[in-house]
Amino acid sequence: MSAGARLAKATFWLLDAPDSLAAQSRREPDGTGLGWFAEDGAPHVSKQPLAAYTDRDFAREAKDVVSRTFIAHIRFASTGSVELRNTHPFEQLGRLFAHNGVIEDLPKLDEHLGADRALVRGDTDSERLFALITREAAAHGGDLGEGIARACEWVAENLPLFAINLVLASAGELFALRYPHTHELYVLERDAGEGLEHQSSLGTRVVCGHGASHPLVTIASERMDDDPAWRLLDSGELLRVTAALEVRSTRPLDAPPAHLLSIDDLGGRAASSQAPR
Repeated sequence: MSAGARLAKATFWLLDAPDSLAAQSRREPDGTGLGWFAEDGAPHVSKQPLAAYTDRDFAREAKDVVSRTFIAHIRFASTGSVELRNTHPFEQLGRLFAHNGVIEDLPKLDEHLGADRALVRGDTDSERLFALITREAAAHGGDLGEGIARACEWVAENLPLFAINLVLASAGELFALRYPHTHELYVLERDAGEGLEHQSSLGTRVVCGHGASHPLVTIASERMDDDPAWRLLDSGELLRVTAALEVRSTRPLDAPPAHLLSIDDLGGRAASSQAPR
């Protein structure tokens, strides 16, 4: 979620929305993480290899933390054991990253990373992809959008993959990529004056008033409430949300993966993590 240049809370999406991350964690119980940025731009990450609905720190931080940008993730482990170092979001060079999908042939990816493999502290395909994006962004003058495009293009051409949906944030920008069509990824642009609300048995109940004071852009793997303005990203679509809350869309990945995996190609745990729920 991005609030542009203003500070906001993400409590609604984390705890109160009909399909909040706390609710989703009952289906994806292997880890919970919340990343945000301090007013000086310094990144902060709080995460545990626990389900969000059992994590007291997650509930407290969801209510108290204010930031211009948040990345939150709940994990159903596909690659790497259930432990802290494999829990999203990951941090590299002051940036935060989370990923939903499966990339295979990790030895080939490690070989391609070379010395940049040192950026990776855990066992996941996700953190390796992040390291490749970090390297490609540096090679393109620090342009994160170009780094995402070039890294994912190499993966799509060279490695078996099921999906590489991702979100990446710096102190000033938020990015999201859906690729390919395997999993859904949505964006919701809410203008100032629109409250965050959902339907209860007693009618409409306003849960959070942040939308009444300033606009928000939220990106999620599924619609989290009944707002009809949720938009499904196209396969290969890359969103860039600027500090001015401008949403820019490009399509750097317009070809299908060279080695697209099906759910039947995945191993037991990976297949379970990627199955529709």
